[in-house]
Amino acid sequence: MDKKVAYWVRLSEYDLETAEAMLQTERFLYVGFMCHQAIEKIAKAYYQMVIDQMPPKTHNIIFLLEQTKGTLSLTDEQKDFLEVLQPMNIEARYPDYQERIFKSLNYEKCRELLRVTREIHLWIKEKLR
Repeated sequence: MDKKVAYWVRLSEYDLETAEAMLQTERFLYVGFMCHQAIEKIAKAYYQMVIDQMPPKTHNIIFLLEQTKGTLSLTDEQKDFLEVLQPMNIEARYPDYQERIFKSLNYEKCRELLRVTREIHLWIKEKLR
């Protein structure tokens, strides 16, 4: 694996492990945030591999994957999940949004976020081989 791609993979795996730790400690706001970060960085690894350039400085997962020129076909379910995950990056950072998102998260919802994140993460990672 290319060193630049491997860099993004390592970061994404670290973020995925952090999301798991946040679930275990019931830090629900950061479960969603770290799930977003894990998918964002594995998407950047994929972008790096396909485009052979440093990924753009964006947190928009869907935009990143769209820029790979259709080489990664997301299912409707995956797209729907990414639409749910996308705002967790921004909303976890700003106080106006934090309370609203915090109220919407509980153990079961975060466990499901993490489960689907793991599935999508693994699916994209397999495409890197």
